[in-house]
Amino acid sequence: QVQLVETGGGLVQAGGSLRLSCAASGRTFSYYAMGWFRQAPGKEREFVAAISGSGGSTYYANSVKGRFTISRDNAKNTVYLQMNSLKPEDTAVYYCATALTDHSASYYYDSSNYRYWGQGTQVTVSS
Repeated sequence: QVQLVETGGGLVQAGGSLRLSCAASGRTFSYYAMGWFRQAPGKEREFVAAISGSGGSTYYANSVKGRFTISRDNAKNTVYLQMNSLKPEDTAVYYCATALTDHSASYYYDSSNYRYWGQGTQVTVSS
């Protein structure tokens, strides 16, 4: 069992930045790839970014590529999502989740491949 807790959400103006954190329980954090997903009101949950267990591979949705950066600190059991140049369309609840590591990019885009999920943190970008 892995418990995930996201923090760092909030209200920010367009063009601003936020950094989300996701702290995981357990001693096997580095065994898991980690992903960030988001869900806006009335929309389906969508992939944002993922990172392999070692941190050596990262994957991004086209909509955030060049603006968001995913990273992890395995010593702290924490994964981060640095979000820059935020847009109103980035407004959503952001979730982190665990997946098996060492898979292809397409594997990480699919939310059904993630096992444990956090409760989410709200990000609101005003125009």
